[in-house]
Amino acid sequence: MSWYAIQHKPGQGDRALDNLQYQDAQCFYPKIAVEKIKAGKRTSRLEPLFPGYLFIDIEQSDPLWAKLRSTRGVLRVVSFANKPALIANEVIDHIRQSLDTVAESGGIKAGETIQLQDGAFAGLDAVFQAYDGEERAIVLISFMQRAQRVKVPVSALKR
Repeated sequence: MSWYAIQHKPGQGDRALDNLQYQDAQCFYPKIAVEKIKAGKRTSRLEPLFPGYLFIDIEQSDPLWAKLRSTRGVLRVVSFANKPALIANEVIDHIRQSLDTVAESGGIKAGETIQLQDGAFAGLDAVFQAYDGEERAIVLISFMQRAQRVKVPVSALKR
């Protein structure tokens, strides 16, 4: 079995994946969690790592090749000089391992102790509370024997 890249129609990656899997094709459609700000609120959603593409594991002699172009959601097989472009198993394995690493690391979680490295509070330890938009974070610092909520740039945070 060998891996190949499939280009799907715009906005139809999940549809192409479902239809290929319905035909018993082994597919890989890597997605990552992306944080976006929508209506002033930070939201997280899954987006394709390679927008417009998914990967299929298929043999050259598989009769599925004849059905690929007519599968709903599929635009074409990525090819060069009219030959499908082969993707090494090591590349797919590396992408899978990288996705696992990203999922495990995640972002800074509420309640996590961090250190401020820039600005007026540089060098102080703080407790992360939440993000405030794209560029700022809310943290708790001990100041004058009280916990104070302070907004700081995200770039000033260090784990």
